[in-house]
Amino acid sequence: MNYKVSDMMAITIARELKDAKNAFHGVASPLPMVAILLAKKLYQNKLTYLNITGGVDIEPEALEISTDGHNLFEGSKSIFGLTDIFDLAARGELDVAFLSGVQIDKYGNLNNSVIGDYHKPKVRLPGGAGSAVLIPNCKRGFIWRTKHDKKTFVENVDFITATGNVKFIFTPLCVFEKVEGELWLRKISPLSSLEEIKANTGFEIKYDKLEYIKEPSDRELRILREIDPDRIRDSEF
Repeated sequence: MNYKVSDMMAITIARELKDAKNAFHGVASPLPMVAILLAKKLYQNKLTYLNITGGVDIEPEALEISTDGHNLFEGSKSIFGLTDIFDLAARGELDVAFLSGVQIDKYGNLNNSVIGDYHKPKVRLPGGAGSAVLIPNCKRGFIWRTKHDKKTFVENVDFITATGNVKFIFTPLCVFEKVEGELWLRKISPLSSLEEIKANTGFEIKYDKLEYIKEPSDRELRILREIDPDRIRDSEF
């Protein structure tokens, strides 16, 4: 079957949204955007799509690389601002929040602040952008990262920008699940292997019941192409 890593990641994420009540993403989130729209069309479920523009269950004519543009307000069923998102999370009613990290450690901590010492960093990163509030308060943090290497997946992050209710971490190689405070390898991409994951992860891999992610079905790929014909999902790779 002919498909790319970006297709596999979008479909894998969408599958985990099958029973979600609502899902939110912020800026610079093309892959979560596509995955949420895909899940809504695949499963015809009651998933409410919330984005940082304030859009609710939008129906955009076309997708763009920016996930904070006017198109993500097209067809919005109501206005739901960013302060409402934080309020929803604080009340324990935000089901899924999509976030990412430049560094991710074996405990599921995210670093978007600095590489190196905080006071004399090698690299100053953009910062948390609300992640320190969303991750502890949402029911499930879905973390995605389109680069899987030892610089990203480290034993301990240099700085904890956000920590909390991380559920899954999606990468081009696999899916991790946070269990009792540590990441466990749950699923391997059909485009990867356990050996490749071990070689590109900076901490010891824990696993018990391993399985390979099912390859995309013809229906999943067809609907994905309908939603994202210009392959905006490729922009993160």
